[in-house]
Amino acid sequence: MKHLIDPTDLSVQEISDIIALAEDIIANREQYSDACRGKKLATLFYEPSTRTRLSFTAAMMELGGDVLGFADARSSSVSKGETVQDTTRVINCFADIIAMRHRIEGAPLAATEVSRTPIINAGDGSHSHPTQTMTDLLTIKRELGTLNNLTIGFVGDLKYGRTVHSLIKAMARYENTKFVLISPPELALPDYIKREVCDRYGIAYTESNDIESVIGNIDVLYMTRVQQERFTDMAEYERVKDCFILDAKKMRGAKERMAVLHPLPRVNEIAIDVDSDPRAAYFRQVENGKFVRMALILRLLEWQRDESRTTDHGGRFIEGCKCPNPVCISNHEPVRSRFEESQFEPGVIRCVYCETKCN
Repeated sequence: MKHLIDPTDLSVQEISDIIALAEDIIANREQYSDACRGKKLATLFYEPSTRTRLSFTAAMMELGGDVLGFADARSSSVSKGETVQDTTRVINCFADIIAMRHRIEGAPLAATEVSRTPIINAGDGSHSHPTQTMTDLLTIKRELGTLNNLTIGFVGDLKYGRTVHSLIKAMARYENTKFVLISPPELALPDYIKREVCDRYGIAYTESNDIESVIGNIDVLYMTRVQQERFTDMAEYERVKDCFILDAKKMRGAKERMAVLHPLPRVNEIAIDVDSDPRAAYFRQVENGKFVRMALILRLLEWQRDESRTTDHGGRFIEGCKCPNPVCISNHEPVRSRFEESQFEPGVIRCVYCETKCN
């Protein structure tokens, strides 16, 4: 079965295929209005969402399909103690494809272990958000005409931001990509991502704590909010939340052809005086999310019949080894823990579900 749990589940060619299909949908929307007639998408949202859930719903409706599911886990049998895997088995009886968002990291991957239908990870904790990444890639392609030879600046919460982690994994596979990492030390990109992504693909990156000093070299400025819900120390959150704000003054130092992206919602990290700047692409980015999800739904349903396309996150059971991440699915539900050795950290074992270091 082909699922989408992590951006790297798709090859560069598969990503190109989905982006090309999304662009064709944009140009010929009427031709796709019955493409999913008779098909059902289940949206299982265990964590609050507005844009992602509505984007999936709109995508399936515009393809002529139907949508079922829940937007609040308290209204489902989860409130009675039903596991993710049992919920998935039940939903398999009613739906042709599933989009799942969960606050517990690795939950969508655990669902794939029992699912007879394609699973799309719509965000799992602070781990991964691959459909937002596909949205970002389509937006970059439409704004700048290419995914190669770009310098991407990531601003704000690089430690907990699943959208940042996912886009870094995806963009690392394109030619001559460079990263500029702009954050306070408390929210810096995790070292393991620098090693396993940047080092693996030979990506050049620099780190900064100031937007203005680097903005002139950036092609894509990816803004993120400081996510209060990811902090356990509220004093730390209050101290850093307003550190990095983009405004019209800072934009004067940017390239004439540059794109500002944001996964939204924003709080105050982008001033409203940036909204009228033609380089502000974040609201166009929202609409692109619908089109790329339409393309993704179509392709996963098509690939379901292709036995050569599978998603395998590998890993192995290690006796006595337990993931130390308290928000990993392996510590919340009866799934068998799986681990893999890190390619760039000799002797280091990481959890397959959440990528946490386990030794």
